Amino acid sequence: MSSNGLPEGESPLQPDETGSPITLKSPRQRLEPEQAPRAPKRSRHARNPFVVAANAFFSLIVLTFLAAGAVIYWGSSEYRRPGPLTEPQTVLIPNGLGSNEIASLLERNGVISSVLVFRLAVQLQNIGDDLKAGEYLFESGSTMNDVVAKLESGKSIIHKVTLPEGFSSLQIVEVLRNNELLTGDIEEVPVEGSLLPDTYTFTRGTQRGRIIEQMKSAQAAAVNRIWSGRVRGLPISTPDELVTLASIVEKETGKADERPRVAAVFINRLDRGMKLQSDPTIIYGLFGGAGKPKDRPIYKSDIEKATPYNTYVIDALPPGPIANPGVAAMEAVANPSTTDELFFVADGTGGHAFAKTLDEHNRNVRRWRQIEAERREAARKRAAEGEAEQQ
Repeated sequence: MSSNGLPEGESPLQPDETGSPITLKSPRQRLEPEQAPRAPKRSRHARNPFVVAANAFFSLIVLTFLAAGAVIYWGSSEYRRPGPLTEPQTVLIPNGLGSNEIASLLERNGVISSVLVFRLAVQLQNIGDDLKAGEYLFESGSTMNDVVAKLESGKSIIHKVTLPEGFSSLQIVEVLRNNELLTGDIEEVPVEGSLLPDTYTFTRGTQRGRIIEQMKSAQAAAVNRIWSGRVRGLPISTPDELVTLASIVEKETGKADERPRVAAVFINRLDRGMKLQSDPTIIYGLFGGAGKPKDRPIYKSDIEKATPYNTYVIDALPPGPIANPGVAAMEAVANPSTTDELFFVADGTGGHAFAKTLDEHNRNVRRWRQIEAERREAARKRAAEGEAEQQ
């Protein structure tokens, strides 16, 4: 041991790098944990209430932006996510509904999953007033984006109604009245011949009167076009007379290739001052637009009965149309076939046998009556066989 109490070969303790003397610790002191250093004193600026408030304000802004971003992300995902429909669904959007009411209606019908997202999307796009009423078909899995786009486009379900050529105005009105997809009533039966038979499209809830107006406009346009393109020298002097004769042609034949030929027969008879002698004019004179009852035959006395429309009695054309002719019948009258034929009668095939002379026509009539007799006999035999089988 040296004089300073240290083992030989060891020098006394020197100050550390900071210049502070090193304090010797006993073994017990060395086992005890050292005390943590004191925290630095807070800056006077950090304790300033304005700084505290600013920090809180900016923290709130950050949180708000984060929340808004999360909501926008969720809403955008919901807006473009396939909807709840598992099969196509038809929904009728009535007139007068606002976007909020439309959203609720769509949710009730299972088309959309969130009224809130739908409303927000409509408001953000500023298209609330652009959503159109109508009957819509939404496919399974339609997204809200799909639904909004369809309502904005107005591409609702299109329905069709067919009004056949040769129908009277009363029969056309009855067809429209019986169509449950249409609304409103028709106050007055239109003038005979003023409607153009055709297939018309409409959306559910369309007014019946609107279809009537469409038919009137279409007929007026067709008559003007056809009249301006007629051949010269016809024994008809007005568009109304063209429609009247076309209505007779329409009722006489349903075969497209026969119409110009039938029209030619009537044109030839008018040129020669002959009565038209058309059976459909007898029926219209007796029953009007309602038509002949199915179980009511035409009697010989009917042929001789004087009515304003019976062309077996009156000369020339009746006072007006007996039906609403189609475009083909009117074009047939305006451009009839070139022929000297004056007669025609049914031939048993759905068409007619034409003749230039009365003798030829009478032979055709006898042939037709024989066909009718054979048909009646065949029908009688079928009825008898049916009764025998029942017994």
